[in-house]
Amino acid sequence: MPRIVTVTINPAIDESTSVDRVQSDRKLRCEAPDFDPGGGGINVARAIHRLGGEAEAWYTSGGPPGQLLQKLLDAEKVSSRPMMIQGRTRTNIIVWEHSSDRQYRFGMPGPRLEEKEWRKCLADLSELDLPPDYLVASGSLPPGVPDDFHARLAESLGRDGTRIIVDTSGEPLKKAVEAGVYLLKPNLRELGQLAGKEVEEEAEQERIAEELVEKGRARVVVVSLGAGGALLVSSQVHKRLRSPTVPIRSRVGAGDSMTRGIVLALSRGQPIESSARYGIAAGAAAVMTPRTELCRLEDTERLFRDLEKETTS
Repeated sequence: MPRIVTVTINPAIDESTSVDRVQSDRKLRCEAPDFDPGGGGINVARAIHRLGGEAEAWYTSGGPPGQLLQKLLDAEKVSSRPMMIQGRTRTNIIVWEHSSDRQYRFGMPGPRLEEKEWRKCLADLSELDLPPDYLVASGSLPPGVPDDFHARLAESLGRDGTRIIVDTSGEPLKKAVEAGVYLLKPNLRELGQLAGKEVEEEAEQERIAEELVEKGRARVVVVSLGAGGALLVSSQVHKRLRSPTVPIRSRVGAGDSMTRGIVLALSRGQPIESSARYGIAAGAAAVMTPRTELCRLEDTERLFRDLEKETTS
């Protein structure tokens, strides 16, 4: 089985709770919180494990929150590799408001990494005796880490034949694209960041994705369109893939689940179109679950079968 490694340089503990109404200047009585591992690459590894695959989650870890993060991953039996830092792993807060049935998400910036810390992370990943077949660099960068961190990973591991999948935003995304990667999974906002403008017209979305492939910035581009599915562009495939209609309970982890689905299907030898469709099914399955829960195997498989049937009917 191909080896999958995920990298989360800015992981988090996701602390989720609920309250009747969010109001200013008042003490709000919240329900007992739940704690879950968080951060792009960590969620990708967790979701892969849930769907019967294996991935090793590399992440920075510091202080008591870092120790809790390790315990939570161990409890889920997710293979992991903490990279120790001096700062404290961040905690994000997610609040569900019962009166409006809305979710409020408060993301913290994360601890500042010293240069020697992020350089050691790069060195440890770049000097693996057995380079992974797939490396997923996902999530934000904490203070102190240069914008080209993911690009440096792509340059060092890409030379060894590792397929690099990048799922980030802003300057780190632009730098990674300049270095060249195997697969990009931007949403429309992030695609606009690469283009330097808002992208609304379908023809413009397709043109930008095509240029990324033609210029060698990525071999595959999967533009996440939310409820609209995804735009898939490679040298062999150019297609819009629809998303199934599902009840929405929480949007936390939907993007990570989509990335996970694509990578897992690719590692199982599926063609890129079926892999993208499996990712769409995983993302749709994730929004069906409450709070910070990720996609469920039975939901993902059912939605994927339905999407595949549509292509043959």
